[in-house]
Amino acid sequence: MIKNAKQPGSTRLAIGSNPGRNRSHNRRVVLDMVRAYGPLGRTEIARRAQLTAQAVTNIVDELVGEDMLVELGRLRSGRGQPPLQFAVNPNGPMTAGVEIATDHMVTVLIDLSGQIRAQSIHPVTATDPDHILPELRRAISSIRASVSGDPVRLLGVGVVMPGPFEIDGMSSVGPATLPGWAGLDVKAMATQAIGETVEVENDATAAAVGERLYGAGRGHSSFCFVYFGVGLGLGVIHEGRPLRGAFGNAGEIGHLGITPRNRPALYGPDGALERFASLYALRERLAAAGLSGTNTDELQQLHDQNNPVLADWIAEAADYLAPTIAAIENLLDPETIIFGGALPDTIIDALIAALDPLPVSVATRRARTAPRVIRGQTGQLTAALGAAALPMLETITPRLHLGARIVAD
Repeated sequence: MIKNAKQPGSTRLAIGSNPGRNRSHNRRVVLDMVRAYGPLGRTEIARRAQLTAQAVTNIVDELVGEDMLVELGRLRSGRGQPPLQFAVNPNGPMTAGVEIATDHMVTVLIDLSGQIRAQSIHPVTATDPDHILPELRRAISSIRASVSGDPVRLLGVGVVMPGPFEIDGMSSVGPATLPGWAGLDVKAMATQAIGETVEVENDATAAAVGERLYGAGRGHSSFCFVYFGVGLGLGVIHEGRPLRGAFGNAGEIGHLGITPRNRPALYGPDGALERFASLYALRERLAAAGLSGTNTDELQQLHDQNNPVLADWIAEAADYLAPTIAAIENLLDPETIIFGGALPDTIIDALIAALDPLPVSVATRRARTAPRVIRGQTGQLTAALGAAALPMLETITPRLHLGARIVAD
C-alpha cells in the first residue's frame, strides 16, 4: 500500500474556479481533495475547494458515474441529515507504469487510492525498439490479467526511459541510455503497441513525480530528486508540477563537470559527475576489484559486510555530490533535495551522511522545516511508480499555472 495521507501543516492543494470554462480543472481539484484528505462530504469538498455546492454536486455525481469516486454512506455527527461521504474508488480505473532500464523492465499497476495492485520485474537482453515494444505489450497485458475481478480499465500508461532524449553518444559512463531510439516518436509507437494512451518521461523526472504523489515529496510542493539509475539524473518539482525543459531533458546533472571538495578536478567527459556518483561507476569500481553481478541484494550484502571498495566509493561519490547539492540549491531554491533510485536504502543513507559538512548555499537557513537532503520513501520501484503516476497527474491532479489559486492546510 502506498499511503496518501496528508502531511500535517504542509499540504498545499489547488482550489477550484467557478466559471464553467474551468470545469476540467475543477474535476481535478475535487479528485485531488478527496485523495489528499480521505472520505469527504459534498459540503466539505465545496468548502475546501472554494466551489459552489451545485458545482461540487454535479462533479461528484459525474465522477461516481465514471467509477472514480465511490459513495461510502453517511457520517453520523450532530443534528440534521448526516452528509454522504465520498472516497476515491480503489476498484475503479487504474494506471500502469513501466520503467525500461538498460538491463530490466519494471511494471506496476496502481489504483486511484494509491495501492499497488500488481508488480513485476524481469530482465531484458536487448533495448532497441524491435525488442522492447513487444516486451512492453506483453508486460501490460500480463499485469492487467494478474488482477482478479472485472477487467482492469486503464486511465493510461506511463513509460519511463533513461535520458537524455534525442541525443546519442552523450553518456559519460557507457550504456546509461537506450540506443536506437533517437528521432523516433516513442509515445506514438508505445501507444500503438499497447493500445492505451501512453505518457513518456525520462526516469529521473518520473521518479520525482512518484515521490511527489506517494513518497517523501508529499509534504513539499517544490523539491529536487537526485535519481541513481545506471547514470545520474535530477527530477525537479516546482509548485507541484514537474519541470521538464523544452525537450524533456531538464535535470541531466550526470553530464556536468563538478569540482570535488577533497580531490583534484578532471575536465571533459572524464570529469562528468556520473563517472563517480552513479550505479555504473560503483559497479565499475567493484568489477575492478573482482566483484561482478552486483544487483540490489548483493550491494546490500556488501554494505552489511562493510566492504572497503563500497566504502571508498561512498566517500568519493559524496565528495562530488556535496558541491552538486549546493549548486542545485543555489540554482533552484528547493524546499529539500531527495535521494533515491536503484541503490539500497542503507547505501543512500550512508551517502547522505557522508555529505556532511555540506557547503554553504541559499539553503543554509536557520528556520528550516526539512533537512537539506533526505532519502526517498518509494524504494526500488521509484521510477515505475513515477511512470504510473504520469497518467494520474494528467487526469486527476490540478495543473498549477500563473494565477492558479492554492490553499494551504
